[in-house]
Parts: sequence; C-alpha cells; structure tokens
Amino acid sequence: MTRRTGRRPGNPDTREAILTAARAAFADRGFDATTIRSVAASAGVDPALVHHYFGSKDKLFLAAMQAPLDPGELVPRILAGDPEGVGERLVRAFLGVWDSPAGTAGVALLRTAVTTEWAARLLREFLVTQVLRRIQEHLPGDRRQLPLRGSLAASQLLGLVMMRYVIRLEPVASATPQALVAAVGPTVQRYLTGDLAGVFDDPAGAVAHR
Repeated sequence: MTRRTGRRPGNPDTREAILTAARAAFADRGFDATTIRSVAASAGVDPALVHHYFGSKDKLFLAAMQAPLDPGELVPRILAGDPEGVGERLVRAFLGVWDSPAGTAGVALLRTAVTTEWAARLLREFLVTQVLRRIQEHLPGDRRQLPLRGSLAASQLLGLVMMRYVIRLEPVASATPQALVAAVGPTVQRYLTGDLAGVFDDPAGAVAHR
C-alpha cells in the first residue's frame, strides 16, 4: 500500500508537532473555532492521528495548555448541591487545585500568561469555555448575560489565584482556604446568578463607551 505523501508518520515528534499546532490554533482562533481537522492540517498529519493521540478536541486543548485540572472532574463537584452555593464551591475547588501538587503547573501557567500573549489567550479560553461555560449551562438566568457573567467570574478567580500564589499579596497569601471561600464565594455567586441591574446599560451587559 502506498503511503500518503505530505503526512508525518507516527513517531515521538508527531505528538509535539500536533501540540504546537494546537497551541497556535487555540490561541489564534479560540476553542470554538478550532477544529481537529485544522490542527491536523497545520501539523501535517491525518486527523485520525490527532484522535489517536488525544481522543477529542477537549483533551487536545487540555494537553496543549498543560492544564492543571480536568474540568470533566471538577465541574460535576461544583454543580452538586444548591445552585446558590456554586460560587463558594467554585472558589473552594480552585483553591484546592492550586494547593495540590498540580498547583505547581498552575502557577507556571499563570506566570507565563502574564508575559506571553498566546498563553494568556489559552488560559482565558480554558477558564471561560471549559469551566465557567459548563457551569453556567446549569444555572438560571438570562442567556444573553452569560458571556458577561462568565468574564466577571473569571476576573475574580484569576485575580485571587494570581494574588495568592504568584504575587503573594498578604494577607491573602497566608489566609486559610475557608476564609477566602467565605470572602470571595459570594462575589463569584453574584457574578454568576445575582442581580446586575443598574450596572450595565443593556440586558446583554454591554457597557456604553462615552
């Protein structure tokens, strides 16, 4: 059987070539607009090989950005319980990840995101599309406000882990997780499900530029 030309064989370099192409694609086009086929084309491999190495676009994305957590395991725990407690459970879960051995990779990712645009885009896509969107799909509220609410919650979560684990701002850096959950959880809850009336100019949350 004649081998197809223009394709890389399955060797150790192939996986890294796919990851390199995936990082560029996800950072440039975002998670939703990136396809397995487009990543495969950029890497010079067959799409089936991407599926062979990574299984799905979600798994490829997690591998490409070296995510410190798997949303498939995290999100069900956050959603288990009263919807009014989602904010506190989300903050508790985030702190739990960064306090665990996986936190080292998380801190490295944060540091890289501060100085590298593509890493910042990957982190943003990860938090919004892989974590917050999956949570918001199960919460009540105006669907038009989901992007706004997700971005507000993301700003709070990333700000918290940045101050605690990278900049080490006291007393946040040495506070107990319980104290931070109690302090920050209600704010995240408000962003996700609370009343935002009067803060923005339209139901979708667009701020008018004057």
